[in-house]
Amino acid sequence: MAPPKVFLTGATGYIGGDVLYAVTQAHPDWEFSVLVRSKEKADKLASEYPNARIVEGDLDATAVIEEEVKTADIVFHCADCDHVASATAIAKGATHHSPQKPLWLIHTSGTATLLLEDFRANIWGVERAKQHDDWDGVDELLNLPDESPHRNRAKVAIVCPPTIYGPGRGPGNQKSVQAYWLAAAVLKRKKGFLVGEGKNVWHQIHVQDMSDLYSRLGDAAASGGGKATWNDKGYYLAENGPFVWGDIQRAVAKAAYEKKLIPSPDVEPLSDAEITKIHEFGVYVWGSNSRGWSYRGKKLLGWSPSKRSLLELIPSIVDIEAKELGLA
Repeated sequence: MAPPKVFLTGATGYIGGDVLYAVTQAHPDWEFSVLVRSKEKADKLASEYPNARIVEGDLDATAVIEEEVKTADIVFHCADCDHVASATAIAKGATHHSPQKPLWLIHTSGTATLLLEDFRANIWGVERAKQHDDWDGVDELLNLPDESPHRNRAKVAIVCPPTIYGPGRGPGNQKSVQAYWLAAAVLKRKKGFLVGEGKNVWHQIHVQDMSDLYSRLGDAAASGGGKATWNDKGYYLAENGPFVWGDIQRAVAKAAYEKKLIPSPDVEPLSDAEITKIHEFGVYVWGSNSRGWSYRGKKLLGWSPSKRSLLELIPSIVDIEAKELGLA
């Protein structure tokens, strides 16, 4: 049996780069083609993955994407989940497949889909009771209101990570955003802060644990679907437990103070307007609730995330941001 042909988008990004690393490590014999938008990034990727075929183009290169999907067996779409043109091109490429030779699409979304109550109320930093899951609650996840973020997407096997953290292993970007933006903001203003009451709850996932779920879905796809569920039941929340954002905000201030980067470990509650001045998306990324439990990947695929928590990695995240700001 010939090895599967795999097409991957987002290879030089945080998620896609780590997925590429995980899947190529597990299956060096698979045939990989990767979409890369610049020669500089293509050269770097080629130096680290000499057996991968570089496909030049960005997410608007719809004819290129459609042709790659047409000839692929498995597609990992790890780039911008809200980019409609690329999703449409993937859907068009899928029409060239047949029931005898189906396309297995593993699509990346995100649990910002679960922020609807926060957006409707426009009140941030408070805890909301509503929780979701990808097992008993999968039908609800697949029928979220149209105004939910990330709602326009293909539905084959959708992986939805919440707050992602930890060092990526790809050839490009190797860090995430939410906690990293927070650390940078505290270091720049020289003082810690809370978004509202700081009681809002998200779930978390280390990027390397998340890539293991993608890899297991790829294994299932390569075996004709395996134990994974697809289409109407193909929704996988990728998380490893909840955390409270106020705890992270306090931990960032404490770590920065202990590293002598700010004069005090104290945090001050700030208004929505003050948070927005610090970062235009601050109230959303640090003050909202995204509560969704992952059961499907664990029950069906034996996925067992085991990396250290976000709270444990806050000191190293502060180090990363201090170095980038020239403070360390």
